[in-house]
Amino acid sequence: MLGFDLTDDHQLLAQTVREWAAREVAPRIHRLDREHTFDRGILPQMASLGLLGVSLPPDQGGSGMDYIALGLASEELEYVDTSLRVILSVHVGLNCLTLASWGTEDQKQRYLVPQAQGHKIATFALTEPSAGSDARGLQTVAIKKGDRYVLTGEKMWISLGDVADNFLVFAWTDMEKKRQRDVSGMSAFIVERAFKGFASGTLTEKWGILAGNTGFFKMDEVEVPEENLVGREGEGFKIAMFALDQGRFTVAAGATGLIRACRDASAAYARDRRTFGAAIGEHQLVKEMIAQMESDYQASRLLWLRAGWLKNVGRRNTRETGLAKWYSTVASERAAGDAVQIHGANGYSDEYPVGRFYRNCKGAVIYEGTREIHKIMQADYVLGYRTDKPTRCELPAWDGTES
Repeated sequence: MLGFDLTDDHQLLAQTVREWAAREVAPRIHRLDREHTFDRGILPQMASLGLLGVSLPPDQGGSGMDYIALGLASEELEYVDTSLRVILSVHVGLNCLTLASWGTEDQKQRYLVPQAQGHKIATFALTEPSAGSDARGLQTVAIKKGDRYVLTGEKMWISLGDVADNFLVFAWTDMEKKRQRDVSGMSAFIVERAFKGFASGTLTEKWGILAGNTGFFKMDEVEVPEENLVGREGEGFKIAMFALDQGRFTVAAGATGLIRACRDASAAYARDRRTFGAAIGEHQLVKEMIAQMESDYQASRLLWLRAGWLKNVGRRNTRETGLAKWYSTVASERAAGDAVQIHGANGYSDEYPVGRFYRNCKGAVIYEGTREIHKIMQADYVLGYRTDKPTRCELPAWDGTES
């Protein structure tokens, strides 16, 4: 993408995703959310649109589009419901793009190609019951035995955790470094649901993103072939941070879509609802809230587009992606709160979508780096305490034919 103009392909993709989500999901999302039901039928539909491999090259099973396309798809999906964007985040952002950069050719053919084509669904598994923002708190271990690693541990709050076929799992391979909390002792593995000793379940007590699947899984001495080690032993933390750069990008773009959804719903309601003899859109404080939504939408969109451009040219973008994720998710929480306020008592009911927006937005200021973590990161960049050094596996530059 050059300047601020989207290509014809970008515009067509955004329109296609927008029309599909409005036609196939929007009419049912209220029921799915109310019933806490994840519709697995959405997955093959997304695959047929090329979304499950949207920013992967054709030789890896993908659609051959760039990171801007991934952001546009994320924004349009979350405009309808966060659960749709989450699928793209964990399957494409956190898993597939990581394998595209860190995986061996064998891993790409065995796992990435069927994932990009939608034949297999994948996710990312870092968080544990006692480890979230503090990755050093991981308890999962992988013990090398002959030509296999034996994994034991539990993962929690895993999107698509009770649905996915393949998992990018992080575990300690160096027990001495585990005791020292030295992240160079972590490694990454591809784990299949079909492996013996693997068991998963669905978390049912959450209060947001109710139409999405969030789960946990346990590994009881799961034997993983050594060829399923991603990267080298000890590179797990680097791989996880690389993956989060991609996942956070989709979260930022998705939150931008949620801000737009709040803006549009609020504007429509404000034009129709009348109080004190006038449409509430005529009231100055209502205008103020809607103006803030518009400002936040435009700023958030520019931030994720900037991060996407950096990804397209293969430049390190941790700082820019983190800023986009932090700003847009906090702004989406503000927009959803104001949308409920504009709707008044109706916003507190389940009749209008803004209550769902309000419940859904909260997760994004927590997962993939809390707002507090991102705030500290941005301050450290400004203060010079943090700098981004090139990793062993940088993003591939997009050459106009593939990501």
